[in-house]
Amino acid sequence: MSHAAGPQPPRQLHLNINILHSGFVPSAWRVAEADPHAFIDVAHYVRVAQIAEAAKFDAVFLADNASIADQIGFRPITALEPTVLLASIAAATSHIGVIGTASTSYNEPYNIARRFATLDHVSAGRAGWNVVTTADLGSARNFGREAVPDHTERYARAAEFTEVVKALWDSWEDDAFIGDKINGHFVDADKIHPIAHHGKYFDVQGPLNLPRSPQGHPVLVQAGASPDGRDLAARHAEAVFSASQSFDESLAYGRELKARAAAYGRNAVKVLAGLTTIIGATESEALRRRDELVDLIPWSYSLTRLAGTLGIPADRLKLDEKLPDNLTLPGGGNGNHTFFHATIAQARRHGFTVRELIRSLAGGGGHRVIVGTPEQIADDIEHWFKAGAADGFNLMPDVLPGGLQDFADGVVPLLQQRGIFRTEYEGRTLREHLGLARPDNARVWQKSA
Repeated sequence: MSHAAGPQPPRQLHLNINILHSGFVPSAWRVAEADPHAFIDVAHYVRVAQIAEAAKFDAVFLADNASIADQIGFRPITALEPTVLLASIAAATSHIGVIGTASTSYNEPYNIARRFATLDHVSAGRAGWNVVTTADLGSARNFGREAVPDHTERYARAAEFTEVVKALWDSWEDDAFIGDKINGHFVDADKIHPIAHHGKYFDVQGPLNLPRSPQGHPVLVQAGASPDGRDLAARHAEAVFSASQSFDESLAYGRELKARAAAYGRNAVKVLAGLTTIIGATESEALRRRDELVDLIPWSYSLTRLAGTLGIPADRLKLDEKLPDNLTLPGGGNGNHTFFHATIAQARRHGFTVRELIRSLAGGGGHRVIVGTPEQIADDIEHWFKAGAADGFNLMPDVLPGGLQDFADGVVPLLQQRGIFRTEYEGRTLREHLGLARPDNARVWQKSA
C-alpha cells in the first residue's frame, strides 16, 4: 500500500565522534593534560562519550585493528576490543549511539551477528556495525596467513558475510518472544527460523540464539572507497564514512554512492565525511596549536607513516621535495584505497612538499583537517552540509577530550543557532538519530510472498 508523502522535515546534520584514543594528532598523548594510559582506560572513553552526548552527537565510533598497525614506540594504538568497550560506554550513557568496527576478514558471521545484536540489546537500540575488510600483513599473520587475501576476494567474502549476518538478525520474527508466565509459553518456536545458508565462503545453519534486537538490525556502516568498497556500501550500508579532502571530491563521491544505492533500490545512505578540527580563539592561535602538536612528532615517524599510506619505502620521500611521480596503489591494488587517494589528492592540489603535506595533515593519515576559530569551522560544516557534500561528519578532534570539549562549547552552539543541528534528542535509538527506518524482517517477507 502506498501512502501520500507529507511535508518532509528539514535535513538534520549528523555528528559522530571517532574516539581515536588520545586524539587524531599522533602527539596528542604528549600534551600537558593528556594521560598516556588513556588508550586502555575505559574512563577516558566514557568521558569522551559523555561530552559528545551532552552536545547531542549521534554516535561514538571506534576503529579497530587486529595487529599493532602503527609505530607503537612513539604513540598509542587502537588496543581495546570495540564491542566490549562500547558496552561499557552504553552503560554510562542513555542516548548516544555506539558504533564499532569488526572485520569480515578474520571473523565469522555468527559471532559478529551475535556480538552486535547483543550490543543493540544492552544499549536499548543504539548499536552500529562498521563493516571492514582487513588489508595489513600483520593481521593476516595473526590469523595464520602468510599473505593478505586479494582485494576482490576480501570484498566478495565481505558481501556474503554481511548477507549472512543480516539473515541471522532476521532469524527470529519480531513477535517470537512471548514470555507468558500464566500459560507457560516462553517463545513461539514456529517464529524462529534456520537460515540454512550455503555459500562460497560460509555454511551457517542458524538461527541466532537471541531475539531480534531493538533496531531490528544494528545500523550498518562502511568506509571503503574502492569500486568494490563502494558496491558493498551501496548494497548494505546505511551510513558511510568518507575521507574526501575537498568539497568537490566529497560532492562527487556522495552523488556516485547514492546513485549506486538507488540502483539496488535503496535511498537511505548517509555520507559522513572524516573531519579533524584544531580550534583556537583566533586563526593564528589555532595554527600555532597545530604547529606545536606537529612539532612534537618525530619527522621519522611521520615519514614512515606517510610512506606506509603510499606503499613505498620511506627513503623515497624527501621532506623538502614533492611526492614522487607515478605512485600506484599499494600492494598492486591490495592496500588501503581510501587514504592513498585522499593523501595524493591533498598533495597534488596544493603542490605541497612532503614536509608541507605532513603539516597540512597534522601528522595524520589522510583525513581533512580544519584549523581555525569556531566560526570558521561552523561555516565550513554548514557549507558542506547545505550544499550536499556531506550529510554529516565523523569528527576526529586533535586532542581528546579537550579538542572535543572545545568543539562542543564553541562550534555546536553555532550549528544549533543556524538551525542545522539538534538541541535535544528526539528519539532513543541510533536509527532515530540518523533518520533511518527500522527494517522489516526479510524472513516475514519470504513467508508472506
